Amino acid sequence: MPIDMETVTLSSKFQIMIPKGVREQLQLKPGERFHVIGFGDRVELVPVRPIKEMRGILKGRGIETDIEREDDRL
Repeated sequence: MPIDMETVTLSSKFQIMIPKGVREQLQLKPGERFHVIGFGDRVELVPVRPIKEMRGILKGRGIETDIEREDDRL
């Protein structure tokens, strides 16, 4: 599912507003926390989620999880 892409402006206080369409798609709530990551020439905001919410996040994304492991890695 593609995420909307919109243009925003950095304020004089170094703040940005996340557009409504993106907030709704990602189900963001006021007061939610983000990891801010500088990656090359871009800034990424990653919502901080409780570990319980992350369960199964990779399911159905084509990531091979049935790999052979060495005995000492089980």
